Parts: sequence; structure tokens; C-alpha cells
Amino acid sequence: MENGSECGRGEFQGSFLGGQTSPSQKKVVSITEAARINNVTRQAIYVAIKQRKLKASKDTTRWTIDLDDLEAYRKQKYSRSKSMYDGELLFDNNKGFYSINQVARLLNVPAQKIYYATRIGLLKASRKGAAWVIHTKDLKEYQEDYLNKRTQNPQVM
Repeated sequence: MENGSECGRGEFQGSFLGGQTSPSQKKVVSITEAARINNVTRQAIYVAIKQRKLKASKDTTRWTIDLDDLEAYRKQKYSRSKSMYDGELLFDNNKGFYSINQVARLLNVPAQKIYYATRIGLLKASRKGAAWVIHTKDLKEYQEDYLNKRTQNPQVM
């Protein structure tokens, strides 16, 4: 009931009328519709509501979410590509810094292969907080020294 984000049991805010809205009311959607719009699960929407990251109202049995609030949530939602470390963008591709998954996509190999290559020292990577960061020059070195040689000289096991 804090911040007006939800109603207590039995209180009805009048913003949901069987899926329709009047001209004076804002357009609202259910959790299911919000999940479909955001391309996530219903559970993810419900968790966002419970963590107060997404504003929603509840009549006796149903959560309703204003489309403006859903859009605000989508804009501020966590994105790994926007992660910061010491005030700088963690995976700044313009400066040549990539994540494990980005490198895997660039090289068209599984991410586990990249993790393994960093673990055994074939690919240089550095830790920034909880994330592994790989620089373009290290990526090119790995590609030339390891990947290209493997494709030129395939070994028979």
C-alpha cells in the first residue's frame, strides 16, 4: 500500500473494467498481457511487482498495470549491456571490450568454449566485478593462434 502501488483486499481502483477503459481512464493490462508485451514470463512480471520495480494495482483477485508504468519499467529494466563498473560502461564495444557471450557470438562458438579458453589461459580476459571482460586484441590473438590453427590442421582423435 506504499506509494499507491497496490490496493488492499476489497478495494477497487476503478481502472479495470473487464478489459475496457473509458476515455478518462488510462489503459491498463493484466500480468499476462504485460508479460506478452515485454516478452518475458508472467512470473518475471509478478516478481517485478513484488520487488516494487513495476507499479501495479490489485483489485480483489487481479493485478492491473498501467501501460505508462509498463513502459517506464521497460526503460529502466536491468540490461547487462548497460552495466557500469567504476563509472565506465563494462562492455563498451566501441572501446573494444566484450562479454563472454558477445565473444561467443562473434566467433560462432559456444559460450562454454570461451569460458574454458579463459580458464586454461588460451584467451586473455579480465574480471571487472563479477563479469569477465575480453578486449578485441586478445580476441584476435586467440582467433589467430588457436581457432584458425584448429580449422587449418584438424587432428584426428
